[in-house]
Amino acid sequence: MSGADPVQADAYYTDADAHVVEATFFLAAVERWPQHVSFRNDGTAGFVIEGRRYPEPEGAGAGCPPDHSLNPEAARRATTPQGMLADADMESVGRLVLFPSGALAAPTIRDRRFSKEFVDAYNVWVADFCTADPERLFAAAAIGIEHVEDAVDSLRRARELGHVAAILPPALAYRNLDHPDLDPFYEAAADMDMPITVHGAPGMHLPKIGVDRFTNYIQVHMVSFPFDMMTAMAAVISGGVLDRHPSLRFAFLEAGCSWLPYFVERMGEHFEKRGDWIPRGWQRHPREYVQEGRVRVTCEPEEALIPAVAAELGSQCVMWASDYPHWDGEFPNAGAHLRKRTDLDESLRVRIARENADEFFGLDGAA
Repeated sequence: MSGADPVQADAYYTDADAHVVEATFFLAAVERWPQHVSFRNDGTAGFVIEGRRYPEPEGAGAGCPPDHSLNPEAARRATTPQGMLADADMESVGRLVLFPSGALAAPTIRDRRFSKEFVDAYNVWVADFCTADPERLFAAAAIGIEHVEDAVDSLRRARELGHVAAILPPALAYRNLDHPDLDPFYEAAADMDMPITVHGAPGMHLPKIGVDRFTNYIQVHMVSFPFDMMTAMAAVISGGVLDRHPSLRFAFLEAGCSWLPYFVERMGEHFEKRGDWIPRGWQRHPREYVQEGRVRVTCEPEEALIPAVAAELGSQCVMWASDYPHWDGEFPNAGAHLRKRTDLDESLRVRIARENADEFFGLDGAA
């Protein structure tokens, strides 16, 4: 790969959570669905969907101000696959699993027909984006999960397009991720060997944990990501989703990994003492699902506790992710942080940098 670190070019990274900037998709959306999608009229970037600003930068649980969402080092190139791949080469990144930016709004769309059309159109758009290099670019599928029958159909279409995961928010408007209404979707995902990724974002008009007191985006960002993931994991594990669908696997993204041992231990205490109080709930200790590789998280490359997480729960549970090209990613040094650490032995480094994500997303056979 051109521009790659010569020492590490043969030990490239797989980015478990990179983001596309869907400029051309949203330009087309304004033309296709003018009654639902429009440009913001407040002088900032972003869009209005069904009358709501995305992201909403004000009020409880405020999202990122749109003009500040991107890393300025990456913003110039992140809108095209060629630009993204050039930046990936700088980081020794071989494969990228692409997630939406603005289209993280998909699960919040209320109009059923529009939701289905929006989701399917995005999934086609990002599949086309990936054709620039199908050996390196892979996509996670947007899902309108509030409408479960439609969500199952969208999942099948996405799998046919070659997408490698489905995206769910940490919580739905009125349901948690263990709600029995969602079981047909989980059954379909298991049948298709389609892993589920849980990805939140402030300002997307969905419930957020612990942010009712904060209107400053940075405070919201600090609190919402880890606690949203704890909420989602509590639902999935204690609510018995993994027991009802024994081949299904989940990744909980963009909250780091350091919280995982604490929360697995806390969940485990409740399983041991009062686990039978949850109807249709967990059948095994939470630690077992993690150690089987069915529950994974992504890490910040500079997190001090990465070795401790691996020692406590196993080397299989952590995947490297850059969050490229968003403001809180470390581009152009996201790979360097992990590469230069002296507290990771090489086998663990390779597991985190590449092998775990390749395995989770089913990329092992990719060239």
